[in-house]
Amino acid sequence: MDETVVTSLYTPNCQQEAINLLSKLAVNLPGIIFQVLQQQDGSVFVPYVSSGCQYLSEIEPEAVQADFRVLYKLIHPQDIKAFTESIAVCSTNLTPWHWQGRIITPSGIKWIQGISQAELQGNGDFLWNGLVIDITDRKLAEEKLLESEGRYKAILDAIPDLMFRISRDGEYLDLKSEGVNLTLIREEIVGKYVQELLPSDVATISLEAIAKTLDSGTLQTCEYQLPTPLGVRDYEARLVVSGQDEVLAIVRDITDRKQAEINLQNLAQKFAKAFSCSPDSITISTIQEGRFIEVNDSFVELSGYERDEAIGKTSFELDIWVHDRDRLKLLQELQDTGVARNLEVEFRQKSGEIITALLSAEVIDLDGNKSILAVHHDITERKQVEAQLRLSAQRDRLLAETLVRIRSSLNLDQILQTTVTEVRQFLQADRVFISLNNANLGVRTLAESVDSKYPSVSGWSTNDEAYLQEIRNLLKDNLVRVFEDITQMRVSPKVRAHCQKFQTKASLAVPIMLGNELFGALIANQCSGSRHWQPIEIDLLQQMSEQVAIAIQQSQICQKLAELNTNLEHQVEERTAQLQQKMQEVEKLHRVKDVVLHTVAHDLRTSVMGNLMVLKNLLNQGVGGVQGAEGQRSREEITAISPLPLSHAQSPMPVSRSIIERMIQGNDRQLTMINSLLEINSCEKQGIDIKLEPVQFSSLLGGMFAQLEPMLTQNQATLKNLVPADLPLVMADETRLQKVLANLLTHSLQNNPPGLNFLLSATIEAGMIRIQIQDNGVGMSKLECDRLFDLHVRDPQDCCSTSIGLKMYLCRKVIKAHGGEIGVISNRKRGLTFWFTLPLFTSSATNRP
Repeated sequence: MDETVVTSLYTPNCQQEAINLLSKLAVNLPGIIFQVLQQQDGSVFVPYVSSGCQYLSEIEPEAVQADFRVLYKLIHPQDIKAFTESIAVCSTNLTPWHWQGRIITPSGIKWIQGISQAELQGNGDFLWNGLVIDITDRKLAEEKLLESEGRYKAILDAIPDLMFRISRDGEYLDLKSEGVNLTLIREEIVGKYVQELLPSDVATISLEAIAKTLDSGTLQTCEYQLPTPLGVRDYEARLVVSGQDEVLAIVRDITDRKQAEINLQNLAQKFAKAFSCSPDSITISTIQEGRFIEVNDSFVELSGYERDEAIGKTSFELDIWVHDRDRLKLLQELQDTGVARNLEVEFRQKSGEIITALLSAEVIDLDGNKSILAVHHDITERKQVEAQLRLSAQRDRLLAETLVRIRSSLNLDQILQTTVTEVRQFLQADRVFISLNNANLGVRTLAESVDSKYPSVSGWSTNDEAYLQEIRNLLKDNLVRVFEDITQMRVSPKVRAHCQKFQTKASLAVPIMLGNELFGALIANQCSGSRHWQPIEIDLLQQMSEQVAIAIQQSQICQKLAELNTNLEHQVEERTAQLQQKMQEVEKLHRVKDVVLHTVAHDLRTSVMGNLMVLKNLLNQGVGGVQGAEGQRSREEITAISPLPLSHAQSPMPVSRSIIERMIQGNDRQLTMINSLLEINSCEKQGIDIKLEPVQFSSLLGGMFAQLEPMLTQNQATLKNLVPADLPLVMADETRLQKVLANLLTHSLQNNPPGLNFLLSATIEAGMIRIQIQDNGVGMSKLECDRLFDLHVRDPQDCCSTSIGLKMYLCRKVIKAHGGEIGVISNRKRGLTFWFTLPLFTSSATNRP
């Protein structure tokens, strides 16, 4: 600004023209022209503020002149510090003032720039002449430029490609290589030529592309390969004009893309091979019309249409869909999910035959058009097999149920009726019946199931022998007769008339054989028309005929069994009556035996006791009348007095004392044996009468020893008692136990010489007391030990053995009655060990009967 313009309005030399010029400039200037007077006393005075103050700060100039600090309040809070520091610096150093910042006005935030220069006055004051202008537009433009530069820089930094500035003659002017792995550094590239750095063929391609780009002004692209430490790599260069005789080349590594293209080509080849070689039918068709774009060889084989017949035609034109709803369902699934999997549909072949297939499809993009890629897997044979399996399962179920009925029921009529009903349901035939072939009754129907629309054969019969023989000939040799069309069957007019009468159009007859004899037939009729009988249907009737034969045989067997059972019952009744009669006779014999045994034993016992009394009396009389010394055996004779009447008395008979003693011993044994027999007989009939009481076994033994002492002394035997005195109480009959111990000791004494030693001991085992009597005599065999306590026939020559055997049997009876066991153990070195057990006393034992 001219010095005249900035001269103070208060100087004496100021001209009016300068004031006018300054006013004009201030009015047209987009800013504020101001003068600030800084006096020596530190006060500040604003002599002048231009009218632009109202435009820029939206404050009237007069308000600023009145108080310049109103401008401070407009400064942006973030810029106050910088403003204050700038004022302080220029005030201190008297340097020009420069500041940029923001103010906040009612219309918004504005950017301003202020400049001022201090001028020293004559009186020592400082006059600041300055200008504040609006730089908001410039700042916004700068911000947008910075933002744009940042954005473009970010874009460039994000591009992972090499960038070169190259001149027309191939000189590298500049490059951007950030993020790219280069084998050369920047200094080794910039300033060099492509001919120096690239192979000759690549350099030639590059120079041609540069020239073409500069001459045409359009984008040019070239591809080439370069050897690198990682191997040969593929590159693509895109060239655009970037200045006068220079281009910008963007170089990208396209090795991966090239490899992907190769892989894609290979995949396309594989897909083409899979498409053409697939065993399943594959088609590509439009979505809307279903027009075939491509089909494979399997489609030709499956549909019967050649490729040129199918391509360009719609599925509706070829009439492939059996049900239009199948295609609608396919389109709906493709619309919902984009794929369809394993839809079971029916297709019509060119020949008109219906096939079943599993359809899978996806929507694909083919040259920008939505198309359907569909795969059809033929399952016609599988469906047929499944149907056969269902029929087989149904047949097996029918056979199993029939077999169960045959096994569980004897009602032949019910079995046959259920059989024909279920067979007709399985075959979907019009009539199924079972006929009987009987020499006396002719042919008649046993069971029938028939559709109500057709006549029934139930109740029909004939005795026409010629007709019957023809029927038998048809079914002889157990052959199945299959008639798919009765009109084509070679039969007599009678048979044909019979078929016409009952409207039979097709028939399947299976004979029912009982052994080698024709019993009847299981027959299925189709009355609605001719019929092709399936092998599984024929097999069913054959197996059902065998089951029916089993049911008939079972019925016949049951009839025979019933007859035999009736006869057997009569025989059993007769035999039972005979057995009852025999049992009565045996019971009568037992009663006679008991009477005889009791009578004979009683008489024998009386006789033996009488003999004993006489013999003992004689022995006692003889002992008193003996003369001479005892050793004179020849003189020890006793005169036997005859019991006969006096008139019949004979002369006295001298008898030796030893003979009388032996006679007494013999009579004692007989008396003991007779008593044992009577006791055994009583036990067998009434049981042993015992009186159980809780007793101390050690005290019980004391009384027993006193009674056994004479017998032990007579046989020079000893008995050692090892029974503890503190044994628990036992339940026992004292009298019976004394006999048991006496019998066991007697057995050992009678079977051993004098001088035998006994050892008596007792132990507690499992709630029982076990008593053992061990001797040092001779042993016995195991068989003898096992049979010692049994009742069996002894040696008839050994009367002692018989007597003691009876006592052993009674011992076991007594111990068993106590609830214990008894036995004997033989030891070769230690003789015999008798043992028996007795239950210990318990509160419940006292209540036992």
